[in-house]
Amino acid sequence: MSKSLNQSTGKFGERSGETYLKKRGYRILARNLKSPFGEIDLVANDRGTLVFVEVKTRRETGFGFPEEAVTREKRNRLIRLASWYLMQHPRFQSPVRFDVLAVEMEDKRPEFRLIQNAFELET
Repeated sequence: MSKSLNQSTGKFGERSGETYLKKRGYRILARNLKSPFGEIDLVANDRGTLVFVEVKTRRETGFGFPEEAVTREKRNRLIRLASWYLMQHPRFQSPVRFDVLAVEMEDKRPEFRLIQNAFELET
């Protein structure tokens, strides 16, 4: 698959995923937030919990399910990104959670799998 097709697939997944999360009651605080450590797909508030959401989209699952792309390395990067975000926004005193939103588009219509609390800070 070409890089531009992968990028457009990812952007579509993020947009449709954001809509899905809003319907579930998430309030989006930031999207595609750039930091010195990379980019956070979505930062949201879910009933008083600050949630960092990684959206992974696949057109087909021949190379695995979308959520399988959130490797240990990716989780560690997300934890660094979240720490950076919290340092930039010290007013947040709420619990923090990491969610993964898997978006599959095999039939051209997205199917969502929300994995709340997909991983925790490793101490």
